[in-house]
Amino acid sequence: MKKRKETVSMIGNMVYFVRLMFRISPLFVILEMIWGVIMRLPGRLISVLGIKYVIDIVESGKDLSRIWIAVGAIAAVLACSHLISWIYREFYWNIAREKLGMGLSRILYEKARELDLQEYDSPEFYNNFILNIETSSDNIQNLLNLVRNYFSELVVFFTIGAVIITIDPVCLLIIAATVLIFLPLSRKVGNLQMGRRRDNAELHRRSDYFQRIFYLQDYTKEVRMNNIKPLLIDRYNEAADAVIDNQKKYWKKISFFSWLQETGIEALGFMLILPGYLGYCVLVKHSMSAGDFVASFNGAYQIAAAVNFLTVWALSVFSERGKMIEKYREFLACEPKIKGGTETAPCDKPGTIEIKNLSFTYPGSDHPVLKNINLTIHPYEKIALVGYNGAGKTTLTNLLLRLYDPTSGGIYIDGKNIKDVSLESHKDRFSAVFQDFQTYACTIGENVALDVNPDRENVEKALRHSGFSKPLKNGTDTEILREFDENGTMLSGGESQKMAVARAFYKNCPYAILDEPSANLDPIAEYELNKAMLEAAENKTVIFISHRLSTTVGADRIYVMADGEIIESGTHAELMETGGTYAHMFNLQAEKYRTETN
Repeated sequence: MKKRKETVSMIGNMVYFVRLMFRISPLFVILEMIWGVIMRLPGRLISVLGIKYVIDIVESGKDLSRIWIAVGAIAAVLACSHLISWIYREFYWNIAREKLGMGLSRILYEKARELDLQEYDSPEFYNNFILNIETSSDNIQNLLNLVRNYFSELVVFFTIGAVIITIDPVCLLIIAATVLIFLPLSRKVGNLQMGRRRDNAELHRRSDYFQRIFYLQDYTKEVRMNNIKPLLIDRYNEAADAVIDNQKKYWKKISFFSWLQETGIEALGFMLILPGYLGYCVLVKHSMSAGDFVASFNGAYQIAAAVNFLTVWALSVFSERGKMIEKYREFLACEPKIKGGTETAPCDKPGTIEIKNLSFTYPGSDHPVLKNINLTIHPYEKIALVGYNGAGKTTLTNLLLRLYDPTSGGIYIDGKNIKDVSLESHKDRFSAVFQDFQTYACTIGENVALDVNPDRENVEKALRHSGFSKPLKNGTDTEILREFDENGTMLSGGESQKMAVARAFYKNCPYAILDEPSANLDPIAEYELNKAMLEAAENKTVIFISHRLSTTVGADRIYVMADGEIIESGTHAELMETGGTYAHMFNLQAEKYRTETN
């Protein structure tokens, strides 16, 4: 029962993936089936009927000139099949395969974007995601080949089977019985191949990480200026050795069982039972002619190859591919846990944000990151969140953006729970600049707008507000980074930070969240940014996180967080007068600046 369920599941996975490919490119899938038949059937039929025909002519001794006609016809059929194959391969196949691959990858990327951020905190999910991304192209090519070959072998089996039945059906029974004896080994090989791929995905991710460090620009300076290279080489070697050991562990068994299958079928079927039976028919019973003998043997061999492919070999590969597709299928079947409501959030002006009894614990953790947070943010206020690392500041803004949902409590804007509005409309009313912002190998306009059609005037305005002043040879069309353009403009850390902050000013929305907006700036640039930021965000509610407390001086209200709780709140003057944690942190930083100045 278990094996039957596994077989049904395997077939279901294969059908699922074929239907997925058919949805993207139906013509390509159909032509692949036709191409497989054209490449296989003519040669197989010729080896059976063509040779029988020639031998029968020779044996009869009549009109031997017909042999040349037969040879010419055979050559013409083979030439036509190869010509059709060449035209299809050269003028259609390569382009269609790339389009299919891009279509499948696009489906994966859309699903990845749709899923919750917390999914990426799960190593199991991330491993499956990487496995799907890395094997999608491989799966497309191998599955297309497999389905094409499977379909063509089915056509060969039924066509040549019909011919053999007219000569001697016992040959079919001999081959089928021989193949079925070794059928259980196919599942064993498939399970081993799937295990190898699963383990390799995780091991390769580790080795790829250390490999990337040597060519990613972010790491170049530290790798060259410090003695970390031996450590990285050592870690890479360990990871690479683990991949090799894993290959050895599986391939010894895979090679042994595959060899046992093929050798057993060849030895038992084609070296013992079938030749014995055919010899008996020719020499003892005299029930076969020489042409029938050759046709039966060749036909049986073709049938055996087809049956072996359709059962032993295909089941082995189908089993492996089916399990790979199961991972693919599971990934695409994942549904986001964060669901939007049916209403559309207004995006014209800021409202009152109320955070009530908010608590949050990351999945898989027992330690709450936020504990019973309560605060109210009025329209157009500039709010600062401060505190030591790990206090929960970024987590709080992530909950506000609905990148996560709270464990308990709620967030309300103008009295409406943010869960009641659609995710898209909720996120449209926020602009966010994250601490770990990214710079993309696109134009600076696209980097600021994070859109394919940036408005030039608005981009320039946003850059001015952020204090970005680097000359750009092509204006907002200037390419950033040299990933694809050797003349691309490289930005310093501070310039990149200002470009990222410009994103908050570009987006026309009522709320802005800035996580460490001045982290990479010098004091003068920081002062200019703060001034420009407050002017540009006059019509927005702004929430910013900062460790550099000079940034917080102009905030309407400051919330000090520690261990997931709000421990102080007030204006800069009020908190300094209180002499608590904020005052202590501010004085430490002020003393540092005074010391450096002196």
